Amino acid sequence: MVRRAREFRGEPATPRPAATVVLLRPDDDKFQLYVLKRAKTMVFGGLYAFPGGGVDPTDRPETLRSDWAARLGVPDEQARAIVGAAARELFEEAGVLLAGPLDEPDRTVSDGSLGGSVTHGREIDDGQVVGDVSAADWEADRAAIAARELTLTEVLERRGLRLRDDLLFPWARWITPEFEPKRFDTWFFVALLPEGQTARDVSGESEVAAWAHPEAAEELAMLPPTRSTVNSFRPYQKIAEVIAASSRRDASTPVMPRVVLAEDGSALLHID
Repeated sequence: MVRRAREFRGEPATPRPAATVVLLRPDDDKFQLYVLKRAKTMVFGGLYAFPGGGVDPTDRPETLRSDWAARLGVPDEQARAIVGAAARELFEEAGVLLAGPLDEPDRTVSDGSLGGSVTHGREIDDGQVVGDVSAADWEADRAAIAARELTLTEVLERRGLRLRDDLLFPWARWITPEFEPKRFDTWFFVALLPEGQTARDVSGESEVAAWAHPEAAEELAMLPPTRSTVNSFRPYQKIAEVIAASSRRDASTPVMPRVVLAEDGSALLHID
């Protein structure tokens, strides 16, 4: 990073909009984060990250929440695209789907046969219902979405489902430093793993996929935005506390790390 900052000349690249999801699951009285170690062939390979990626032109879902523009600090259409990318990337990379039936917006997919139907399942605190989406027909849809042969919206419509974007909680926004050749304007979201679903490494883009407590994840090799996000969970012991805190988080004002070069050759990383 310091070398690239020293060598940088010219105009900075335009940041590409992106979304990433910090998936949480309870672990006794604490919680764990789902982390991926990116394959060395990928951008930022060898580093740990959360499921996520760039916004696609097809990411234009209908949403339950109407305040995304205000929460994310961008116009409505762009905000919905970012939310759609977050849900799509979570499904593509971890096999986790945040969706429920059209006529029951407070429920999630919960049929054990995974044919697209919904059962009542076991309710949790907010009334949502649980499910798993790992059967062959769902996996075929996931692969088609990843290959851009289908959109997530098309799959949900065919199955009589809709996006449960109310289960995504905005957490932060980071922009890659100006000296990086590839730059992203990334919105970080928090989501609770739907009970009955299983996060798994299905994308082929990662070398390792694991659940880790925040304090353990702090020891992993990460870029500053990822590490800062992990550190931001320190004050919280339970998932409910994280979700409550999300309403107070600023996910509209971007944070952009800067490397300040001194005359003696040293460098300092500033996160504003």
